[in-house]
This record gives sequence, structure tokens and C-alpha cells, in this order.
Amino acid sequence: MNTHEAYKLIDGTFSADDADKVLTALFNYKIDYHNREDFSNHIRFNQDIEHSKKRIQELIQTKESIQQKIAEAKSNKFNLVINSTITIRLEK
Repeated sequence: MNTHEAYKLIDGTFSADDADKVLTALFNYKIDYHNREDFSNHIRFNQDIEHSKKRIQELIQTKESIQQKIAEAKSNKFNLVINSTITIRLEK
């Protein structure tokens, strides 16, 4: 059994507008996921959500940084080459 796999998530050249749509949607989904899970776990299990709050802030900061790069690309009429790989490793 192979315990380590890599999958292409994003691989291509995008206009600034298309890159904005794809990356904003991806980061918004991830932020919303953490917010829903945090709320659910806190209500159901009274779990500490500090780790998730920190992760949400990291995602928001990364999203803002990416939006600045996209704005720079728009103002200079550049395309963006985006490559993203998901790596999955099985472990016990």
C-alpha cells in the first residue's frame, strides 16, 4: 500500500480576475469550514477552539497577501501561474 500520494489541485495560467475567483473561493471555503467546525465543536463538546482561531487568522492573512499579489497583477496586466498540490500521507 502506498502511504504517500500527491494530487494536483490547481495547475495553470490564470487571468488576474480568474485567479481572484478561484483563490478567493478556495480560501473562503476553508475559513468557513473552520468557523462551522469550531462553532459545532464548541457547542456540542465545549472544546477549546484556540488552535482553530489561530488557523483562521493565518488563512485570512494569507488570503489578504494573495489579494495584494492579484491586485499587482491586475494593475500590470499580468497573468498568474498557479500550482497547488495536495499531499496525503497515511500514518498510525
